[in-house]
Formats: sequence, structure tokens, C-alpha cells
Amino acid sequence: MLDKVVIANRGEIALRILRACHEAGIRTVAVFSEADRDQKHVLLADEAVCIGPAASTDSYLNIPAVISAAEVTDAVAIHPGYGFLSENADFAERVEQSGFVFIGPRPETIRLMGNKITAIETMSKAGIPCVPGSGRLSPDNFPEVARSARAIGYPVLIKAAAGGGGRGMRVVHSEATLKNAVSLTRAEAAAAFGDDAIYMEKFLEHPRHIEVQVLADEKGNAVYLGDRDCSMQRRHQKVMEEAPAPGITEKQRKAIGELCVTACREIGYRGAGTFEFLYEDGEFYFIEMNTRIQVEHPVTEMVTGIDIVREQLRIAAGEKLSIHQRNITHHGHAIECRINAEDPETFMPSPGVIEHYHPPGGPGIRVDTHIYQGYRVPPYYDSMVGKLIAHAENRELALRRMSMALSEIIVEGIKTNIPLHQRLVKDAAFKAGGTDIHYLENKLGLK
Repeated sequence: MLDKVVIANRGEIALRILRACHEAGIRTVAVFSEADRDQKHVLLADEAVCIGPAASTDSYLNIPAVISAAEVTDAVAIHPGYGFLSENADFAERVEQSGFVFIGPRPETIRLMGNKITAIETMSKAGIPCVPGSGRLSPDNFPEVARSARAIGYPVLIKAAAGGGGRGMRVVHSEATLKNAVSLTRAEAAAAFGDDAIYMEKFLEHPRHIEVQVLADEKGNAVYLGDRDCSMQRRHQKVMEEAPAPGITEKQRKAIGELCVTACREIGYRGAGTFEFLYEDGEFYFIEMNTRIQVEHPVTEMVTGIDIVREQLRIAAGEKLSIHQRNITHHGHAIECRINAEDPETFMPSPGVIEHYHPPGGPGIRVDTHIYQGYRVPPYYDSMVGKLIAHAENRELALRRMSMALSEIIVEGIKTNIPLHQRLVKDAAFKAGGTDIHYLENKLGLK
């Protein structure tokens, strides 16, 4: 296995990676900003290197600083986690050019999948069903744009080719607002992503967000680990996830999973990845591929018993997958609630000191978090402070366990969205399964 790994991230995912490394006998190097000196993984790592001030642009997004940390500690590899530099092809390239192992896909694969237009074109050629769309638009040729919209059929969605996280997209219901939407999205794309390329696709009215987890090694082996439903969203940000997705038949699950595996082999994919789909009226439509570990990977681990981060480490070390498709089985149901340091009504961030913390327990309960009593949640980063996962033999029992766990967990000193989760697990529509991606916003009156 790899000898020493730099963990180029923070929070719960950094601690998750550290645990997987230590279980495998791999030494760890934590890189941290000045605001994160008291992070749990920093305290537990074999070595720790401060890479800059609190601002992520000067620390976690500072490529030379991260690579320098690997150099001065004589590390072998760098694990980017999720967010920050995890899907930055230039970073992956710089890591490999500097002589280190990048624990993730090849730079060219990240670049290919990072552009939504090329990703859709590539997946379409591989036989993956895609949302009807335009390809790259020529905004200066509005008559052509209008013809594309009419051909697709309103409503349409204008999207940034380099977009992500819900940014760089606008719904257009008629030609009267099309030109303005194209101009605004193009400007937003240039400002947010440094790339003004945009495209258009059919706007599905009531889709669910279903994704398929894959693993692939450099020896041509690839597997799918089943699907997840991530439809409970606010402002395109996931709030709850579960596996497997309710209401998907085994035949559908097998068919889409095999297509994803075939696509992995065709593009020479390496590592962990996730195919994201919109699902409506029994049909899957590819929207993007995440070339990294996902926040919601624990629900898949709970139902399969497979340690996805450990497999990432094995693949990066040049080993073949330790699992075969025929041996992958699914047991029960798992649900994850993202615990954020935010007001449950206004969703405003709530940084501050954790004055009292008590985690829940019991059969099937898993808590992935870096917080502890006395820890100060900084105001500089994403508000997620942990993930609460409940696993049981069926969905109904998993919901009951989650409800009990949410009633047990105590986080005092800051506000959290735990009250929102307590309401959602008792919500009749969610309990029935199959709510679409607009459900939560409609319920909260945000639309």
C-alpha cells in the first residue's frame, strides 16, 4: 500500500480518510489552515502542516502550498476528498507531474467529465441515456438558440458547461425570456467558473435525483455498488440521501448499473466515481459524473459492506479491485442526514463554539463528524459539521432508527438543521418514498 498520504481537505471527510489510512497502516499528513488548528484529524495525523490563512483561496485551494506539504513531509500520495481541489484537473496534473500519486481519476478524465457538454457527448456515445439538449450554444447567434429551444420544447434549462453546485443554471419557460436568460447565465458562468460556455437541455418538471456509485481500477475492472436517491434538496444542495433508491426495480437497477460500468471501461476511468441522473416516468437521464468520493458515500457502504475509501487507496496503489460484481450484495436500507451549522428556519450559517455534544447510538447508527465539545465551528467554510446515518433491514425501520437518533443527538452552542430533519423523517410524502427534487423547496415555501 501507499506509505504516506497527504489529506488535502478538512472536516469530516478528512477524518474519514485518516481512519481508512490508519486502518491500512498508512501514515498521514494533515494540511490545515490557520483557522483549523484544532480539527480532529489534525490532532490525530502522524504529521500536520499549516498551509495558509483561513481563506480557502490561500490554503485549501492553494495548489503550490498543498504540493509543498507533500514534498517537505516526504509523502507518496495526495487524497483530495470532496470539494476544494478534488475535481480540479490542473491540480491532479500538477500532483502527478511533481511525482506524487493523485488518489483519484486521471487528469484528462477529470477534465473530460468536468465539462458538462463533453461529458454528455461522451456518455451518449457510451450508450448512457441523456436529457434531450443542444450541445454548446452560440449565444451571439440568437436565432439558432431559439430554434434549439423550440426543438427541445419549453421549459428548457440554460446551464454553464463548467457549472456545479447548483450555480450557473436558469429555467426558461418561453422565448420571451430566453435571450436574457442566456446572457445572464453566460455572464455568471464566466464570473464563477472562468468559462462562459453554456448549453441547453430539457427541463424535467418532476424528476428525482438518482445516482450510481462505481469503482474502477487501472486493470480494466469496474463495478457498480448500487444507487442512491438524493432528491431531498434545497437550492440544488442535497439535504438527505438514501440507498437504495425507493421504487426502482431490480431490473432497472441492473440495467443502469451495467451501462455505467461499460462507460467506465470505455473512458478508462480510475477510482471512485458517481454517475448522476434525473429520473422521471421510469426513465434515467444522465446529467453529470462526479469524479471523486461523494458526501453521501456512507449509505452505500452501509448497505454493501464495502469500504469505498479503502478501495480508493488500493486503486491508487496500483492494486486491482478487491471485489467482483457477482459478489456485491445489498442488505437493508440506509438513510443519511447532513447536519449543518445553520438556522433551521432561515438557513443562515451559525458558527461558534460547541458547548455540549452528545452523539446518538444504538444498532445501525453511524455518525461521521469532526466536531467535539469545545470545538469552534469557523465561519469560513461550508456549514456541514457532520452526517448521521441510520441502517436497518428495511426502509421503515431505518426511518424509525433515524427518528430516534435525531431525538438523541445533542449539539448546543450553535444552531443546527436537526429540527428540519426531525420534521422530514416524519413527513408523509417522504415516508412514502419517491419525492422529487422540488419537494423540499415547495414544502419550505421557497418557490
